[in-house]
Amino acid sequence: MAVDTAPVATRTTARAARQAERTGRARRRRTSGWSSRVAVNTLLAVVAVYTLMPLSWLLVNAAKDNGDLFGRPGFRLGEFNLFTNIADLFAYQDGVFGRWLANGLLYSGVGALASTLVSLLAGYAFATYDFAGREKLYGLVLLGILVPHTVISLPMYLLASEAGLVNTYWAVLIPGLVNPFGVYLARVFCEAYVPGETLEAARMDGAGELRVFRSVALPMLSPAFVTIFLFTFTGSWNNFFLPLVMLNDSSLYPVGLGLFGWNAILPQEPQLYALVITGSLLSVVPLAVAFLSLQRHWRSGLTAGAVK
Repeated sequence: MAVDTAPVATRTTARAARQAERTGRARRRRTSGWSSRVAVNTLLAVVAVYTLMPLSWLLVNAAKDNGDLFGRPGFRLGEFNLFTNIADLFAYQDGVFGRWLANGLLYSGVGALASTLVSLLAGYAFATYDFAGREKLYGLVLLGILVPHTVISLPMYLLASEAGLVNTYWAVLIPGLVNPFGVYLARVFCEAYVPGETLEAARMDGAGELRVFRSVALPMLSPAFVTIFLFTFTGSWNNFFLPLVMLNDSSLYPVGLGLFGWNAILPQEPQLYALVITGSLLSVVPLAVAFLSLQRHWRSGLTAGAVK
């Protein structure tokens, strides 16, 4: 008796076709995934090179003397003179560069700390207290984010001149106390981190409002504190126009403004080339130390909004 094998062959062919199709799809997925990884890694490498190239140039050229700076330009290595350049830098003009570094740390460190506390207090008030005109006042604060600092530098100079604060430390410290973006971040963090039930329980236990903020709310807002502090510290350290407008005495300059003054006289004093480059390298160190030491708190603060 004859057996019809056509259906069996058809089913076998169909299974083979499906298997080949699945294999092809898997191969295309692997190829597509590999291509995507290559593209992403290439893009990240380009961004990393673009970001690190100026710092790498500073590292290479800060170790050169003036002869190697002009004889071996770019990334060509010369004789290692980094420590000699640093010693000459801090000895030049009776160590004025060290004074500029101290001024920068005062303006950025103390100023950022005070500004962060003011921002947290304001954000805490907007988030926890219900008072007439709260949202309108908060909207007015947010409008301050849209105003560039250079636009208000001249009015601030006129106010400082009337108050007799021009060419003093206060002329730079006081305007930095107000940070609308810090207030915005502080309110967002307060609404996410500080439960109203916890604050009410502290008040029922007899704690005053300042005690509630200091002992209950502030520890919960430590990620917010670090995040706002880092943003404010970076902005203050890189602030150039306000000190330029407010200060005339070079002994009060922050490091950025002082190096700008040296750079302006390089055609007349070319021996300052090595000192300006070395000073530029050292001016990056406080920012790097701040970010590396507070990185864990900063990253947790930035990602806190994504966690319910």
